[in-house]
Amino acid sequence: MTHEFTAQRLDIAAFTRAKAQLSGVLPLQDCPRLAQEAVGGIPPDCQVQWQAQGQWLNEPGGAGQSWLHLAAQVLLPLTCQRCLQPAQVLVQVQRDFRFVKDEATAEALDDECEEDLLAMSRSFNLLELVEDELIMALPLVPKHEECPQALPMHSEDGDFDQALADKPQPFAALAALAAFKRNPSA
Repeated sequence: MTHEFTAQRLDIAAFTRAKAQLSGVLPLQDCPRLAQEAVGGIPPDCQVQWQAQGQWLNEPGGAGQSWLHLAAQVLLPLTCQRCLQPAQVLVQVQRDFRFVKDEATAEALDDECEEDLLAMSRSFNLLELVEDELIMALPLVPKHEECPQALPMHSEDGDFDQALADKPQPFAALAALAAFKRNPSA
């Protein structure tokens, strides 16, 4: 018997035991929190590509583990922090999750486990997980590999230079005092 799985209401136990796979393309506007990061509006052809694979691992004693392997990517328009111009940045994620009985178990095991733990669900929203993971994978400092314009490496401000020249220099007064002490008659 084949089972139909949907990303919005995924029965994790059945999905992982069947070692099933889901994949799809999601318009960026269907990920509103991620879409907020896009600069200059959402390009109409901007899409999130994702894939999920279920895995069931048998353990001695009859218990087993449910795993979900997730991969997702999107080419997102962000602001380059070097040149402050729009930059197309590839945001991608590849993560593995182990599912446990409930939230309390996940919380109790979280500190001692290296893997990411999630609570088992019969109506898990996989698309929300895809969006969450892509948000967490956003670069802290998005930038072009090579900026399209040469960046100015110095700055000049005549007003600043003049204000600096007009400002009294405290060590100049000390130098004058030291010169006076050496030669009081001058």
